[in-house]
Amino acid sequence: MLLDAAAIAAALEDLPEWSGDTDAISRTVEAASFPAAIALVNAVAEAAEAADHHPDIDIRWRTVTFVLSTHSAGGVTSKDIAMAAKINELTS
Repeated sequence: MLLDAAAIAAALEDLPEWSGDTDAISRTVEAASFPAAIALVNAVAEAAEAADHHPDIDIRWRTVTFVLSTHSAGGVTSKDIAMAAKINELTS
C-alpha cells in the first residue's frame, strides 16, 4: 500500500537522515574510506536480500547514496520505511 505525503513525512521524523516524497526516499552516507563504503554496501545487500526489498545504490568513492521505492507499487510503502531504518542500523 502506497504511503501518502503525510505518512511519509511522519515516518521521516524518525529517520532524520532521510528525505524524499511519495516517489522515493533517499539518504547519502559518507564512509571513512572506499573499503568501508563497500563493506556498508555489502551489509545492506545482505539485509535487502533477507527482506526481499532492494534499494538503488550509487557508490562514488566514499559516498554512498541509497534510494528506496517500491517499484511494483509505484512509490513509497512501509517496506521502504522499514529498509531505511535497517540501513540506519547498519550505518551506526
